Amino acid sequence: MNLFTGTRTKGSTATGKRSRPALLALAAASTAAALAITVAAPTATAAPGAIPPGLSCDTGKHAIDEYTGFALCRNNGSQTQTFWVHLVCGWAPDVDGNHVTLRPGESGQSTAHCGKIGTGIGEIHVRP
Repeated sequence: MNLFTGTRTKGSTATGKRSRPALLALAAASTAAALAITVAAPTATAAPGAIPPGLSCDTGKHAIDEYTGFALCRNNGSQTQTFWVHLVCGWAPDVDGNHVTLRPGESGQSTAHCGKIGTGIGEIHVRP
């Protein structure tokens, strides 16, 4: 049986014979429904996380290497804090940078590097 036309290959008609215009209309309707579902689906990108309380941070990509990201933070709080940079790397696995511990008033930098097989840095987060 030809699944597209609804006819049998030996010339006899199938019990559910459909005309070509009806099949084309069905194909167009199912394609439109699939596209509507795809467009309405939420994207899988997460919003960047908040910087931990007591830290003031600047984040960015390295000036020469777009696969290297950093978080430069200052501890404005009254307690020792540890932070690290987290890079969302597209096709390559996400990576975490070195953990940096800061006493009150100190500044420090955490860096990480996305793998070259990926598409580069998509997002940069500071993790406590």
